[in-house]
Amino acid sequence: MRKKDLLDSPPLWVAKAVVYQIFPDRFRRSGRVEAQDNVVLQPWGSDPTQHGFQGGDLYGVIQGLDHLQDLGVTCIYLNPVFCSAANHRYHTYDYFNVDPLLGGNEALFALIEALHLRGMRIILDGVFNHCGRGFWAFHHLLENGEKSPYREWFLVHKWPLTPYPRQSEECGYSCWWNDPALPKFNHHNAYVCDYLTSVACYWIEKGIDGWRLDVADEVPMSFWRNFREKVKSINNEAWIVGEIWGDARPWLDGKQFDGVMNYRIGWSSLSWASPKPLRKIYKNPDYPLKNIDSLSFIRVIKTTVDWYQEEVNCGQLNLLDSHDVPRALDTLCGDINALKLALFLLFLQQGAPCIYYGTEIGLCGGIEPSCREAFLWEHNWAVDLCAYIRSLVDLRKDCSFFLYNSFRWEAIGSQGLKGQCPNNLFHEFVREEFLVWLNRSSESWLGIEEVCSDPFFLLGEYEHSSFRLGPQSAILFRKKK
Repeated sequence: MRKKDLLDSPPLWVAKAVVYQIFPDRFRRSGRVEAQDNVVLQPWGSDPTQHGFQGGDLYGVIQGLDHLQDLGVTCIYLNPVFCSAANHRYHTYDYFNVDPLLGGNEALFALIEALHLRGMRIILDGVFNHCGRGFWAFHHLLENGEKSPYREWFLVHKWPLTPYPRQSEECGYSCWWNDPALPKFNHHNAYVCDYLTSVACYWIEKGIDGWRLDVADEVPMSFWRNFREKVKSINNEAWIVGEIWGDARPWLDGKQFDGVMNYRIGWSSLSWASPKPLRKIYKNPDYPLKNIDSLSFIRVIKTTVDWYQEEVNCGQLNLLDSHDVPRALDTLCGDINALKLALFLLFLQQGAPCIYYGTEIGLCGGIEPSCREAFLWEHNWAVDLCAYIRSLVDLRKDCSFFLYNSFRWEAIGSQGLKGQCPNNLFHEFVREEFLVWLNRSSESWLGIEEVCSDPFFLLGEYEHSSFRLGPQSAILFRKKK
């Protein structure tokens, strides 16, 4: 493959990756961070709030790597880690330094080394659309007003600036979703673009394996083209993932992102998997939580897959939930069997499945900040999906054939699905196919076709003598042709 093709295509490792998203302040507190001494932290496991820190840190992530590796995780995605006055750290004030409460740069370097020694990877969350009010260039603007040499780094509409406006008062500058805490960068300023790109390159040079890019559709495409060129020139295996919730074709042309956060896989899987009404408090047209039948699910999946080239589908970050939406188990009103079906669908898709931290122990927070609760390491877990998730990881390893091929789906009534993954040229000498059935009904059994082989994977119940699949069950056959 020519060098240009390598730069235009997603990294090959992504198709086989299993990603685990971590909200750093809530994953694990190590007790090793000196900056946490003599400060007031919330008790671990407190109800999550918009403000306040519970003290999770990057050394804690290192302590949790045995657990993650046992789960089958091969790559972690960290929410922002740079200096910030917010517990989610999307209010960045220093892009070249990891927040001291997380352990500083030394902790990130130690984490990168620990991951790479295990053959695992790490991607960071890049917030390049906006910064926090404490960012040095914006602080300079607040102190010096119109005479600041950095006045063109931001989009100022009115002097003087009012960074803490009263209700109905204007702040005087463009900001993300009219939040004055998040001044928006002026990406038409070459110095701004150079600065932000230098941040991306610095951390790639320090060993991270890619970037997840926050609100990527609000940044000019010209910036992302230059961003990709610079990052890939350092590491052409770096994974660049944009936060695009819907149709991402304009950004997946090989010149900007390798993939996107594929929320369409998530909401459609949850909306189909539940036999009962979903919890619908969360309202977002790009993540529409509503019960759908089998035909509707197939339409969403087929449309999404058909939008992109095969290699792009292999570079997607597929997820059920995240820090921005209610946890899957909350949406499913606590139905563990429905969650298992949704996870099964997630792991059948091309691209990297992403597990939001705590899914394996049944964390079930609702709308943010509730979905950012602490991982309770020392408690007896009411739910333990570790073995099940590991079985899904092993399935992808054993059947890597379908990592490069899309399932063709058909509806079996409104409650059932049948999927077929046929051979293609990538495996032209392997004469086999995968057949899968899912039954979401919590009461009825589903009749399936006669298959003269034992199941390769089974979730729930199956009567071989009558070829019937039990309620809330799934089965996969590996059939020789």
